[in-house]
Amino acid sequence: MRLLAAFACAMAMSAAAFAQAAAGRAGWDAIREGRNEDAAAAFADAIRAEPRNPSLYLGAGLAAQLLGDTAKARESFEQALKLAPNFTPASIVLGDLLYKHSDLQGAIAVYEAARRYAPDDKTLLARLAQLRDEPSPEKGFFQSQSAHFTVLFEGPADDELARRAVDVLEAAYWRVGTALYTFPDHVITVVLYTEEQFRDTTRSPSWAAAAYDGRIRIPMRGALDQKPGELERVLTHELTHAMIRAIAPRGVPTWLNEGLAVLFEPDGTEWAATTLSGSTERIPLDELAGGFDNLTGNQARTAYAESADAARRLFDEIGGAGVVALLQDIARGVPLADAFQRRTLTPYSAFAASMR
Repeated sequence: MRLLAAFACAMAMSAAAFAQAAAGRAGWDAIREGRNEDAAAAFADAIRAEPRNPSLYLGAGLAAQLLGDTAKARESFEQALKLAPNFTPASIVLGDLLYKHSDLQGAIAVYEAARRYAPDDKTLLARLAQLRDEPSPEKGFFQSQSAHFTVLFEGPADDELARRAVDVLEAAYWRVGTALYTFPDHVITVVLYTEEQFRDTTRSPSWAAAAYDGRIRIPMRGALDQKPGELERVLTHELTHAMIRAIAPRGVPTWLNEGLAVLFEPDGTEWAATTLSGSTERIPLDELAGGFDNLTGNQARTAYAESADAARRLFDEIGGAGVVALLQDIARGVPLADAFQRRTLTPYSAFAASMR
């Protein structure tokens, strides 16, 4: 949602700014239509023709971000601001990118710098208010760090829980990352709300594929008292969403996003098989592409189980490399049906029908 909001902000630039960016119109049109690879190529051509036009670097950065190339995106946004320090849309998307890569203070600094040129900009003010309220050591949170994670928690009494979470996350990082050929290039921030009761935040209708916004957030009070493996299951599920987001920042159907997250849980495949064997209810896969938030609790359990079964079948058929290629196609803007047939040699409609 943040990326969509940033894109909307960029598209709200003045008519005069877009008139100056005539060479980049093909790129903006491609982004609007979801043709992200075409957009990246169009902006690269436009920059060669007009290398000092900041709006072209904004477009190039958005295209790179949609393709999952965050290093290129950051470089492009920073170049836009180097050319035009008062270019507020570039500041907004750069700040969002830094936040998603766990640089909270860097994001705040970008927004503060932008306010010097646009002190009354409502988007900047809203972003600053939100980020200043985020959990951080400056807000009194404690932290535990490892090579790939910064874990924030609410009190020293929860140090054991935080250390356990770090161990679980590091193990899951290598297991899921190896399966998906993906290792995020930044430290991932995990917030443990240790004053909130631990509960199954996954497998609920409102939570599906919506919780990860650049930080993994889990209510954790009493988590060590739960049945063995429950903490590992929930953390692994949410980490998988972060891994998927690193490959395809948007456009992934909910059944594939949630199905992979359940698949990589300890005993996730077994849970899905048991759940499906205990019910005759099935939901067409096409109905699970856009979200689960309109489902009841029991329907959501079926939806998660079906999604995991579909993800397992897909993984068995084309392997991790094939699944990653499918996700990369989606990131490039290839329609799901076309990407699915390209990678599996099976029509998506036939696969979806077989799941019934």
